[in-house]
Amino acid sequence: MPRRILCTISILLFAGCAAPVSYTHTHSPTPKGDYVVSPLSDALRELEAGKADKNPILASGHFFDCARLAGAKALEGETGAVALYNHAVARLVESLEQAKSLPWDRAITVGSGEGARTLRGKLEPGAPRVERQYLAADNLSFKGKYAKQAIRPGVGACLVALSPANKDFRKTYDLPKSHAALTAVLRFQNEKDGTLELHDPFEEERIAIAGRNPSLAADFGAPVSMSIAVDRPDKLGLIRLLNPQKYSDTARLMRLQKYDKNRIPVLLVHGLQDTPVTWAPMYLALINDPEIRERYQFWVFSYPSGYPYPYSASLLRKELDGIDKEFPDHKDIVIVGHSMGSLISRLMVTDAGDKLWLNLFGHPPEQTKVSGPSRQLLVDSLIFTHRKNIHRAIFISAPHKGSGYASNWIGRLGSRLVRVPSFLADARDAVSSVMVADSASMVLERAPNSIDTLSPNNRFVKAISAMPIAPGVTYHSIMGDRGKGDTPNSSDGVVPYWSSHLEGAASEKIVPSNHSAHQNPEGIEEVRRILKLNAKVEH
Repeated sequence: MPRRILCTISILLFAGCAAPVSYTHTHSPTPKGDYVVSPLSDALRELEAGKADKNPILASGHFFDCARLAGAKALEGETGAVALYNHAVARLVESLEQAKSLPWDRAITVGSGEGARTLRGKLEPGAPRVERQYLAADNLSFKGKYAKQAIRPGVGACLVALSPANKDFRKTYDLPKSHAALTAVLRFQNEKDGTLELHDPFEEERIAIAGRNPSLAADFGAPVSMSIAVDRPDKLGLIRLLNPQKYSDTARLMRLQKYDKNRIPVLLVHGLQDTPVTWAPMYLALINDPEIRERYQFWVFSYPSGYPYPYSASLLRKELDGIDKEFPDHKDIVIVGHSMGSLISRLMVTDAGDKLWLNLFGHPPEQTKVSGPSRQLLVDSLIFTHRKNIHRAIFISAPHKGSGYASNWIGRLGSRLVRVPSFLADARDAVSSVMVADSASMVLERAPNSIDTLSPNNRFVKAISAMPIAPGVTYHSIMGDRGKGDTPNSSDGVVPYWSSHLEGAASEKIVPSNHSAHQNPEGIEEVRRILKLNAKVEH
């Protein structure tokens, strides 16, 4: 299908084609500062000598000395000295990376002659035993819709650590490829001996060095932007909608951070024709908040959005079963869904029992003559109870009672373009064979897809919207009104207020946004408020 047509369809289905992030390698300039007085004047000369030297090992000796000379003033809190120290450490890492001579767990010599220095290396606690590539964050320039900064000022050179593909990512629930935020610090034993240390800024807010306790610098945004720009996971959005079965192996839950049993998991679930990339603005805004960063860890559920959402919900349940087995000590989860992701999230906190089955077939499961894989698919999709370890849900732009877009010409066009998975077609045939003899049951003309299951007239939508959220689960609603202020007659342009509104919500926030309320600053701020409230309750 021509790209122009694909883009047109994508726009109709509330998405675009442009790369959300692009990047270029730059050369970070020398930080501005008053360097005319020793030792900073000497540090500046060493820096310039290092940049001029074409031999990376010799250049590293100059960067070593620049960091040492600027370091004392940096620890006194002098802004220019901190910037110069950080810049020198970043250049040191770059030079050693170029020379393939990073000193992890060994000692190397940098510089030469009287300028020779001994440098040892120390990886961060829990570092993966794989060969990584290290990029200086200050040499990366990002542009695009999702190129958001999330920076903590402090001491140290911010890095992006690139790890090779993880073959066991499904077992560990890691990302297939890791782009991690690390911070390099150069600690000196004397004028000729130093240790290059790596620190995880998610684990350390401050660092003990030379009798002081400064903030550890961090760039949380660069690894996220790099991952989006290089791997382009956003490209899965449209193609997984149009042909979900082909990309069935992309349905999985992934952790965005190192697992920590003491941090509360926040599980983000994207919507129709989308991917976890859509959460980047919210994730970066939240992770840059020290209180949120200290108390929470973030997970995402990625899935082909062409599937009927009850089936996608069954896939999420299986992923959560795996998480519970791999990390049995994890804290209770806060689930956050956007658009159709909210409907999947709602099924995680709803007790359906066999009510949906009875609604569809008119008979209890044991009296319904459907067998084989189709029966198991129907059981997984229709018979369920709420997840015991999800105690709070945030629904954003949620079409709880459906959206008119799913049944108008746009929805009909989109629905016809979605290729029905063969196993869903088989299930439809199995259901139809049972329903022929039951005049009270619903006859299916074809197997439904995700767009069908968003229609206000869809039988499943009606049945679920009539079911209450499970007792003990606190839930919140966030929706947009496009800034018109016309609630209760409002709409975000896709989902009307009457569909997003839920009785019994602990809070309801209407923001001046279109359907992307999860990317609206006020919508993000509301999620921040709820998470901080939740942290106090959990404390």
